[in-house]
Amino acid sequence: MHFSYSFSINLRVRYSETDQMGYCYYGNYAQYFEVGRVETLRSLGMSYKQLEEEGIMLPVSEFSVNYFAPAFYDNSLTVETTIKEIKGARIYFDYTITNETGELICTAQTTLVFVQKGTMKPIPAPKSFTTKLQEYVQN
Repeated sequence: MHFSYSFSINLRVRYSETDQMGYCYYGNYAQYFEVGRVETLRSLGMSYKQLEEEGIMLPVSEFSVNYFAPAFYDNSLTVETTIKEIKGARIYFDYTITNETGELICTAQTTLVFVQKGTMKPIPAPKSFTTKLQEYVQN
């Protein structure tokens, strides 16, 4: 199923997240995308904690990012996260990060896999999860 649900959150680049040149270190973006994912799910009334309590984990199986401009210390960044598709055990997310002037900093994609906590084997997306996304299904 393809979806069109997006949610945005603002983050500020902290001093500890920058390198000697004052650029936000590239490795920090994975954490920004995780915050975007967690808050996007929360905005739908779901949470990682709730999924884990139900015995479901969501490890990342693929991660791809394209950088266009640097972010700097104290920049306010907007992380927009879009749930793009759920296909079997996989859920696909797209991301854009822009700074306070609207400049595109980067885009990214992640694929996560629903797995049973006890076995770590892939399972289909839970019905309780897909039901909350029904109104955002694209044809």
